[in-house]
Amino acid sequence: MGSTLKQTPFYTVHKEKNARFAPFAGWEMPIQYPSGAIAEHRHVRAHLGVFDTSHMGRFELRGKDVVSFLDYAVSSDILTLAENASRYGLLCREDGGIIDDVFVYRLQDHFLVVVNASNLEKDYRHLDALRKDFDVQLLDRSTETVMLAIQGPEAIPFLDTVGSAPLSGTPRFGAAYLKIDGVDVVVGRTGYTGEDGVELFFGSESALQVWNYLFVEAEKHGTDLQPIGLAARDSLRFEPGFPLYGHELSEDITPLEARLKWACEFDRNFVGRDALRKRFDSADPRKLATIVLRDRGVPREGCAVHDPSDGSEIGLVVTGMYAPSVDAYAANVYLDSTFNKVGTMLEIDIRGKRKAAEVIKRPLYTPSYR
Repeated sequence: MGSTLKQTPFYTVHKEKNARFAPFAGWEMPIQYPSGAIAEHRHVRAHLGVFDTSHMGRFELRGKDVVSFLDYAVSSDILTLAENASRYGLLCREDGGIIDDVFVYRLQDHFLVVVNASNLEKDYRHLDALRKDFDVQLLDRSTETVMLAIQGPEAIPFLDTVGSAPLSGTPRFGAAYLKIDGVDVVVGRTGYTGEDGVELFFGSESALQVWNYLFVEAEKHGTDLQPIGLAARDSLRFEPGFPLYGHELSEDITPLEARLKWACEFDRNFVGRDALRKRFDSADPRKLATIVLRDRGVPREGCAVHDPSDGSEIGLVVTGMYAPSVDAYAANVYLDSTFNKVGTMLEIDIRGKRKAAEVIKRPLYTPSYR
């Protein structure tokens, strides 16, 4: 790998577990382990997996105006967000384009905002520019902290045995404080897989201590904890319909097109609200849809989508892959709105050959906690 790629503090243990690495957002990240991405995907759906997500950005915000500031900067309702709770939201441009999608945690004495790795510097500049009229401190804690996601149906029972306090009473999207092997950890009952689980935030100096302790305890308790790479993380998020920035989301896509109107609190004056409101009364020319291949073929990002009746191009694939939980090749596509109806038959151009596909009801996989 190139010497310019960054490595998380867990890099050595990934190598010990024979991970295959690839560049991702400027980081050298584990893509998969020897069992392979499909096996890893199925293991998380059935059991328990741990993901190194330390490449993601973590901002700490505090100050007299921090609540009103985040309520303005983020599309969702932060004003009523309770302490020790979290909420998904978007950072938007004034014209409604999506700068990033974020998770906001309201902790005991500050807010934690988790941003995508590829957008860290852009998001920091955006928030820094917005805060000029607010009494708010914005601190990038990405280097001095790490982040692990522990996901799967066995996640909460396992963590109840290894933490200093049980997590089973913490609700979905709640947050808690505990110690793992004596290390102070902030826990969010959140994740990106469609399974129950948590995300852990703690100091970088304790990264290997906590990682090793989790695997020792898993073996002691007969829990089959497995490390999971980014390839399985992608398919796990794809099936329940969670977007990935740079694919389903970009500055040229609005929340309305991305089916994220639910993540916008239009009673609040967030950045981009007025531009989005003006679009309520006009049909968006495109909308995100999910399709399943009815012919053999693997849809990939950038594949053109065609109207079978006349061959005209009506959209593009933004994410395409095999979905193990439903045993199908599927894709997320942005389509002309007239073709978004469930059951509509389309054609995907895969390596110069047209393959039949059908628009289906989203999502492919219903999250286990719903």
